[in-house]
Amino acid sequence: MQKLNAIYEEILKKITPTQADRAKITALAKELQQKVARACAEHGVKATVRVEGSVAKDTWLREEPEIDIFMRLPTTIPRKSLGKISLEIARKATEGAEQIERFAEHPYLEAFIGDVRVNIVPCYDVKRGEWLSATDRTPFHTDYVKKRLNKTLRNEVRLLKKFLQGVNAYGAEIKTGGFSGYLCELLILRHKSFTETLRAFASCTQRMIIDIEGYYTGREKEQRLLFTEPLVVVDPVDKGRNVASAVQPQKLYMLVGAARAFLKTPNTKFFYPPKAKALSAEALRSKLENRGASLIFLTLGKIEAVPDVLWGQLYRTQRSLRKLAELNDFKVLRDAVWSDEKTLSIFVFELEQRVLPSVKKHLGPPLEREKECEKFLSKYASNDGVVSGPYIEDGRWVVELRRKVMDAVEFLKEKLKDGGRNVGAAELISQAFREKLRILVNSEVVEVYQRNGEFAEFLTGFLSGKPFWLDAAEA
Repeated sequence: MQKLNAIYEEILKKITPTQADRAKITALAKELQQKVARACAEHGVKATVRVEGSVAKDTWLREEPEIDIFMRLPTTIPRKSLGKISLEIARKATEGAEQIERFAEHPYLEAFIGDVRVNIVPCYDVKRGEWLSATDRTPFHTDYVKKRLNKTLRNEVRLLKKFLQGVNAYGAEIKTGGFSGYLCELLILRHKSFTETLRAFASCTQRMIIDIEGYYTGREKEQRLLFTEPLVVVDPVDKGRNVASAVQPQKLYMLVGAARAFLKTPNTKFFYPPKAKALSAEALRSKLENRGASLIFLTLGKIEAVPDVLWGQLYRTQRSLRKLAELNDFKVLRDAVWSDEKTLSIFVFELEQRVLPSVKKHLGPPLEREKECEKFLSKYASNDGVVSGPYIEDGRWVVELRRKVMDAVEFLKEKLKDGGRNVGAAELISQAFREKLRILVNSEVVEVYQRNGEFAEFLTGFLSGKPFWLDAAEA
């Protein structure tokens, strides 16, 4: 415990805002609040403008301040107009700053003022429970947490956020699919400390359900029917919502593994992971050529979409392409997708083998299913695609068939030449497939690798497959 406390003290010195930090962020938040209010007035929109999120709750990290300004707008504004109106206001209020349009349930604006990220988000001014959009809950979340967190608990939240950030499981945006700041705050309210939160996840062997307000006490069956995710944290301000619904299972499992490793061997590297060093081009070429599997890269050019929409479509297409490959007997060992969100996106599929044997074994029905056997025999007894059979093996009919698809690359080229919409490619990705798709195999990717440092770091990590924190736990 002494070592844990020493680590926590060291990390908190780095991530807890100083008085000067607080003064700077408070002043900027107040200035932005006033600018948004003025912009609302200029647009003839009556709004209540308030600072929400981690700054309002004092759970923000010193190194990455993020200010959330919410406009509580009248319910008379039509839903279809909410995004357009709020974006106009937000752009006006942050003129001169770098601006990025984001998308949750509706568009909102992200801006950068110096080193500070600012989110200007619309919501409706409604009573609790009368939600018209997902963001309507946020002011109620802020009030709920502020009433319950003291200084000690706020620091525990900071530790949890930084740990999750270190193991790449922090952030509920589509790209990450991890733990939101509000979810971190609720976990600390439930478990009372960072250490106990980690212990809870480290011992997790089945679904974890947290219901702080006890809405489903004695109604567990109803709860199980309503929430199906592996991690359920019932929203204290909306009993019908799971705060953890955005957490991808892989991120949950990542936290379980990392929590076990940290509690066994505590180390500051869990909070501040070492920067990944990309392999040299020569080392990459050697690793790919000697790997024994086939890596296939689908590279795309610029895709016009806000980041959240882009990642949603990339992930949807990734799942469809993996399923397509597996349905055609290609064994996918691993797959991933990477994007710089500007000019380059790349799907990566690691296959056990690129080229399949020309013959495959196809199992028919067991002999006790007489009607199915008749259908099987009528289909294959005189079929030109049959190499051998039908014959009986282990009490069932079997044939050996000539494969129609053998080469994964040629197969993908054929399926994606028209954009691949009929095999599950999302609309914007399908358009990019039609415009500029390159399919590279193994060391053919070296040219792209050398031109893009971020992709090089990603691919180096993908090829290793080993999370950094296993090394940290062994150190």
